[in-house]
Amino acid sequence: MKKDLNITPLNTLSLVDKVEMRINEYIKNNNLEVGDAIPKELQFAEALGVSRTVIREALSRLRTIGIIETKKHKGMVLSHPDFIQNFEKVIDSNLLEDETLKDIFELRLILEMGMVDILFARKTDEDLKELEEIVNRMESNNSESTVFKLENEVAFHGKLYEMSGNKTLQRFQNLLLPVFQYVHEHKLPNAEPFKYSKKFTTHRELLNFLKDDNIKAFRKGLSNHLEPHLNRVLEKAKS
Repeated sequence: MKKDLNITPLNTLSLVDKVEMRINEYIKNNNLEVGDAIPKELQFAEALGVSRTVIREALSRLRTIGIIETKKHKGMVLSHPDFIQNFEKVIDSNLLEDETLKDIFELRLILEMGMVDILFARKTDEDLKELEEIVNRMESNNSESTVFKLENEVAFHGKLYEMSGNKTLQRFQNLLLPVFQYVHEHKLPNAEPFKYSKKFTTHRELLNFLKDDNIKAFRKGLSNHLEPHLNRVLEKAKS
């Protein structure tokens, strides 16, 4: 006897993405939670009026992004999807179009400006000590603090993300690093060393704002620090 799953049937010509959508609807409409079992392939196939092959492909998509997993003796169950890991699977720097690169660099500006309050609330003396060591190494290796170097950006700003204490934010920043690397290696090949204007806020100045607990100056300084670099990269990406 066919079990009623309370979902709208599809005809045999339905696409896999429509089946995937209906399965997602079933999960939401039945208020299923992580760990709950979902119907078997045959049950979905009968309820939706499609072949098990179509159901299997739709379920495979959900399994790939971590929405479902197969457990011994339980069959298919709902799981916690790792959305950062899913980004990692699909991001390929060599395939990103310039408009997407532009969006990603703007996203970095938004993320860093948005985490300022959390950064000031969670920073510790040990964090500031480590950040000072990073800045000291930068200055000892490069006497001109207004000359852009990617390794300096990664070291300093990576520490800021770490200081925020937000693990997802840290992982997202690590996910974007290969994109930044790609832009500087492939979009700006053989470029002359870029030197910022006198209005540019250095890493040392940002550190001092942190040490002085001057959030207003830090917020303005961070914007001055990031925008010239982003504008340069975005202009090159569009050319």
